Amino acid sequence: MSGGCELDGCKRMTIGKGFLERTLSEEELRWLVAASARELGIEGKRVLTIIPDGTRTMPMGMMFRLLQEQIGARAASCDYLVALGTHPLMNEEQLSRLLERPVVNGICDGARVYNHRWDLADTFAEIGIIPVKEVEEVSGGLLAEAITVKINRLIFEYDQILICGPVFPHEVVGFSGGNKYLFPGISGKEMIGQTHWLGALLGSYHLIGTDSTPVRELIDRAAAKIKVPVACIALVVTKEGVSGCYSGGAREAWKSAAALSAQKHIEWVEHPFRRVLSVMPMMYSDIWTAAKGMYKVEPAMMDNGEVVIYAPHITEFSYTHGPHIESIGFHCRDYFVKQWKHFSDVPRGVLAHSTHLRGEGVYDQGTGFERDRIRVTLATGISEERCNRVNLGYLDPGEVKLEEWSDREAEGIKVIPRAGETLYRIKKTSRLS
Repeated sequence: MSGGCELDGCKRMTIGKGFLERTLSEEELRWLVAASARELGIEGKRVLTIIPDGTRTMPMGMMFRLLQEQIGARAASCDYLVALGTHPLMNEEQLSRLLERPVVNGICDGARVYNHRWDLADTFAEIGIIPVKEVEEVSGGLLAEAITVKINRLIFEYDQILICGPVFPHEVVGFSGGNKYLFPGISGKEMIGQTHWLGALLGSYHLIGTDSTPVRELIDRAAAKIKVPVACIALVVTKEGVSGCYSGGAREAWKSAAALSAQKHIEWVEHPFRRVLSVMPMMYSDIWTAAKGMYKVEPAMMDNGEVVIYAPHITEFSYTHGPHIESIGFHCRDYFVKQWKHFSDVPRGVLAHSTHLRGEGVYDQGTGFERDRIRVTLATGISEERCNRVNLGYLDPGEVKLEEWSDREAEGIKVIPRAGETLYRIKKTSRLS
């Protein structure tokens, strides 16, 4: 029951439509959600839909209406769990904006809406272990520890799990979406820490925008341990609307969406950028999330170039992990690897974030000298003193005049008006020697 696909050589094992030159209408999306409901046989079942938080571009209000119409009206229940990973909990005002419907006392149009309570130990159930041998095999020997697989125990109160979310190039796993909504979306700290640290060891520069990564393999192996049926509706979203929507098994639907995302969300440029101004939208509330303004342009930067993250509304490095970030700062991977005894007690997800924002670099343990391939500067509500303390540059956001940055690509200067989701790559990359 696959719909028309306008991509050359597109092969799918799922229901879906995807287009390069147009977006899907609400009626087309309604048909796809209805077809998914029929395939799942949701009548009388308890369905839990896992959805993104507000840091992802997604027509969640429309999808919520369609899911309630096509699934909620037929299932015994259709509830929603926000896949926060370790992002801050969403209050009811934020949830109401996300769903475009009032959320009151955790209820929206008769459906229960839950935050993933990653902050509470009793949220999780242990469902297995990825043995050392498998971890070593998948990671190419970079990791040599067994990983305990824990997930939000709420999923076991339902007959069907349905992931519904967008797919974009991603700095840790290659492309977001699919089983990533389970791990790290609603998982325990063990999977979050190990997968993100593996991504750091491999390097975001190499992983981002690739459809087959060791991190994705670990995530899929963890997901295979879940005994509740899992399906997925994966969307490809641009500023124009929904370009593609695919439903089926979590891996199959994600794979189809990632193929379209690779063509919609990756922009290839002829020459590297010398300086980039990444203008971050309001949906990113701290550097932990707004760092995507650096991740998505790093592969297109020349050596010694500069990425400026422009977000006057941001005043914190991380609402969740701020103290750790303030303590260790931002450094290249080898800074931590070569001084492991000093950082082994820091959560690995925090170390990974630090290296992802700082990018590629080298560290000489003998001299203590660190050389980063590019400069990263914050033009935010975070003070110059705090930026300097964590090894980042500072630019007064009040001095940023967008008109002075615009129309200067011939000089290697690029303004990205809504940064964070489009990945930029060049055909021949300048690399750190």
